[in-house]
Amino acid sequence: MYAVSRRYRFDPAFAREIDDEIREYFVPMIRSAPGFVAYYWLNNGNGTGESLSVFETKIGAEGSVNMAATWVKMHQLFERLGTPEVIAGEVTATGTRQEAAAARKP
Repeated sequence: MYAVSRRYRFDPAFAREIDDEIREYFVPMIRSAPGFVAYYWLNNGNGTGESLSVFETKIGAEGSVNMAATWVKMHQLFERLGTPEVIAGEVTATGTRQEAAAARKP
């Protein structure tokens, strides 16, 4: 698996609008990307937001960077979100509730 993290800084006054746009428009779009596994958006309420996109392949993860940039421009959010700090790479460790439950079974 591969993941991409994008960190944005924005005026907290636009936080709700940004959250709504991501939830209503971006999430459905990224779900259709090849190799999509999961997407998470975190907004700390103080003008910093971060997304985490997880894909089965490196190509899918890299494609999501372009997808996100294009979407931000199309929805005229660039002025509010600016250029994100992007970190991408192979997922080398995981921890899920399902993994924990499986580890506890005899």
